[in-house]
Amino acid sequence: MSGSLSPTLLFALGLFAALWLLAGLWAVGRGIAMQRRSAFVAGQTERLASLVEASPYLPVIVRSDWRIEASERLGRWLGISQGPRNFDELRGLDSGLDPEGHDALRQAILGAQRGAKPFMLSLKPQGGSRTIVIHGAAAPQAVGGPGSVLLWLSDATDGQQALAQARSERDEAMGAFEALSGLIEAAPFPMWFRDTSLGLALVNRAYVRAVEAKSAAAVIEAGIELCEPVAGVSAGEAAEQARLAGAAQMRTIPVTIEGERRIMRVVDVPLAPEGGRVIGIAGYAIDVQELESERGAHRRFADTQRELLDRLSAAVAQFGPDQGLVFANQPFRRLFALEAEDVSEARPLARLLDAWRESGRTPEVRDFPEWRQAHVDWFASTGAVEEDWLLRDGTHLHVVAQPTPDGGLLLIAEDRTEQVQLASTRDTLLRVRTATFDNLFEAIAVFAPDGRLHLWNQRFRRLWGVDEPTLAAHPRVDVLMGGLADRLSKPNQISIVQEVIRAATLERTQRAGEIRFADGRHFDFASIPLPDGNALLIMLDVSDSRRMESALRERNEALEAADKVKTAFLSRMSYELRTPLTSIGGFGEMLQAGYAGKLADQQQVYVDAIMDSVAVLGRQIDNVLDLAQGEAGTLAIERAPVDVRALLDQALADVKPLADSEKIELVGNMSANLGSIDGDAPRLARLVAGLLDNAVRFTAPARKTGGRVLLHADGDARGVDIIVSDNGPGMPEAAAAVAKGEQAGTATGGIGLALARQLVAAHGGTMEVLSEKGQGTMVRISLPRGA
Repeated sequence: MSGSLSPTLLFALGLFAALWLLAGLWAVGRGIAMQRRSAFVAGQTERLASLVEASPYLPVIVRSDWRIEASERLGRWLGISQGPRNFDELRGLDSGLDPEGHDALRQAILGAQRGAKPFMLSLKPQGGSRTIVIHGAAAPQAVGGPGSVLLWLSDATDGQQALAQARSERDEAMGAFEALSGLIEAAPFPMWFRDTSLGLALVNRAYVRAVEAKSAAAVIEAGIELCEPVAGVSAGEAAEQARLAGAAQMRTIPVTIEGERRIMRVVDVPLAPEGGRVIGIAGYAIDVQELESERGAHRRFADTQRELLDRLSAAVAQFGPDQGLVFANQPFRRLFALEAEDVSEARPLARLLDAWRESGRTPEVRDFPEWRQAHVDWFASTGAVEEDWLLRDGTHLHVVAQPTPDGGLLLIAEDRTEQVQLASTRDTLLRVRTATFDNLFEAIAVFAPDGRLHLWNQRFRRLWGVDEPTLAAHPRVDVLMGGLADRLSKPNQISIVQEVIRAATLERTQRAGEIRFADGRHFDFASIPLPDGNALLIMLDVSDSRRMESALRERNEALEAADKVKTAFLSRMSYELRTPLTSIGGFGEMLQAGYAGKLADQQQVYVDAIMDSVAVLGRQIDNVLDLAQGEAGTLAIERAPVDVRALLDQALADVKPLADSEKIELVGNMSANLGSIDGDAPRLARLVAGLLDNAVRFTAPARKTGGRVLLHADGDARGVDIIVSDNGPGMPEAAAAVAKGEQAGTATGGIGLALARQLVAAHGGTMEVLSEKGQGTMVRISLPRGA
């Protein structure tokens, strides 16, 4: 039994073999399934790889150790020859990312690794114009493992260019729109826009001002129309007509602008982009009030011009652009024998020339058709054309043809027959003038505007000693005078003659001068501008008058010296007289005071008379001294405030005894507003007292009774007026002398009046003397408040 297997063992072996077979069969089936699964996965992977390769996005895995997993397309996008396997290989010298972009991408990847923060970058590889947009985020664990970052790259070159272009076009459109909006808003005339409902949707600032509204929003909200209905057509209906017509519609209507009625040209323009549906109606209104006024004024000007041309002596005709006659004034009709139908039918110039030839109103020419065509071509000439026509009857015509801007022609004909006849007469007159010039006492020369000698007489030639051929060459003034300087006692004075001639020819001003020749003769010369642009030089021998003038000047100097001696004598004599007078006055005062004992009544009267005479003589000496100083210009005025009323009262009191003794009524009439002035009180007192004394003394002999002297004074803010008047015999000679600033004779109070005039002038005032024989004298003095 030991050599054979037991059934249990056999069963176990068979079971094991069966299990092994089953395991093999399961393994084979499992392998077949896995093979199929692998083939499916490989196919799927290949399809996904194809899809990724065909996709505009390129996936790139950056692992934690900065290795890169990507297709070869990454190298092509970055301009790298080989596909990068490490992050540092993304940066090259002339290709790949630039250092700045490489660092930016590194920092973004670090941020995604540390905080799983997604990012987006836009980079431009070196050496190309490609733009790559990178979207990055932490990679899933199944894709790249921990610390990996998944990048999705897309080529945005075309998109960025399209976007840049779109932005540029948008910016241009927005700029154009803003400029257009600004232009519309700043337009000086009203502009508006109506939407599809024909209601106002937009108005500019000028529109708001025109309708006197607060704002554009208020205009749109209230629907305020600029144009009032005209002939039953409102502004909205006019816009509707423009929309139906599909073209701009224009009308000229009256419109109220800022409260003023104006004529406006209103235009409605339908807006349809590229021939599409009308999206609205734009409108604007232009003020044509001035234009219409100018048109009316132009019509009135044309009518007035033709009326004026009818009154001219020159013959004038106007031809229109069609070469037809549209107007001819009366002289033109008479000169060329035109009928009314010639103008009404607008006959062309060519037909008129034919008619004028038959009537003898054109010059005789060899080839008339060619001549006529040449004159018809006047319409196309670029400027005025002038001709002289000699007619068969001896008439001389000067014809001017001026093309007009509208293509017409202005024809002017002037009869110069008389002028031709006058030219012959003028030649005769020129010969007479030449003969007259040669026989004048003055030396005469005429210089042209360019400075050349034009005419001269024989006296001019002989005066300067120039031969006839030299003058006949018409030399310039600088050349001519430059060679004549040695004729003068001072040769450099020749430039004065040249300057005088230049002033007359160029500046058109008359000038004069004096020169002396080397032989001692004196000449006055003058240059006179002539109407024709020339200059006339006249030279007159004044040698005799200069000698007389020299003699008179010497005599005048002698008189002035004598006058100075007289002034010095008066001044010295005044001082010399004052010394003994002071002694007399002093001794007289001692006698009055009783130093020599008590005086008898008769002695007292004598002493009083002596003191009165001393006072009078002292005043006269002061007057003479002041007069001498005034004439010498050395009169000194000591200014201080002066009470005018007190000064005048004292003057009246001083003269009162004399007036009473002479039986003269002395009257004072002074206002209350005299105030004070700045002046020399003693001299002003003597001034008024002297005038009153003169008035009393001159009035007393003439009037035994009824003599009257009046002192009147009044003042204002500017000054004081003092008037001394009398009803005496008058002194016209003294008044006339003072009015001329002269010194009158002593018989008429001349010294007193002359001194008064000097004192008043020294105080900055004025003095007026009015006198009439037999009626009295009035002296008026005006003194200012201040200096």
